[in-house]
Amino acid sequence: MNRIAPALLAAFLSGSVAPTSAAMSAADLSLEDLQQHRHDLSEFRGKIVVINFWATWCIPCRQEMPIFVRLQEGRGAEGVQVIGASADEAGNEDAVGRFIRDLHATFPVWIGATTADMERLGLGTALPATVILDRDGTVATRAPGIIDETGLNRWIDWLLGDRSEPEPPPPIGVPIPPAATHHHHGAGVGLDGPSLVPS
Repeated sequence: MNRIAPALLAAFLSGSVAPTSAAMSAADLSLEDLQQHRHDLSEFRGKIVVINFWATWCIPCRQEMPIFVRLQEGRGAEGVQVIGASADEAGNEDAVGRFIRDLHATFPVWIGATTADMERLGLGTALPATVILDRDGTVATRAPGIIDETGLNRWIDWLLGDRSEPEPPPPIGVPIPPAATHHHHGAGVGLDGPSLVPS
């Protein structure tokens, strides 16, 4: 599976790699919810959208998911919308549903996210990964790796504010390590780091 090279990722995050024209257009993602109804991001224009790519089999995803539950509960009234984009395959709706109910998550959960979906948003292919969209649907920032809650809220504050201050740094708590440091057990499951998404 293709992954973003560490040097390229570092350059991109530092701002030394300029965004492409594609990065300036509205983000594209269309998936089904747990009731098999299809949705896409255009439904949420006018809101700050936080899309978290995760899976029930991804250990770091389980650890960070309460952050997104708190974000939706605490800041939904401000025009912030969290979307959980699960890499679990169609047919695994019961497991995804149990996972979300156990966390008391109230945000939309879509299922069947792929590496193509993540790469289209500039996130690489490892879970967890998060992208924040501005009100017009364009990508504001990316967090490949485990999210930093303080940094996430700092970005929300900046996007909702007058933006007179410089952009905050990407809200990455634990970045994706080089591929050589991954240890896998079974298909796509990272035991001690981000997990690769099935293609």
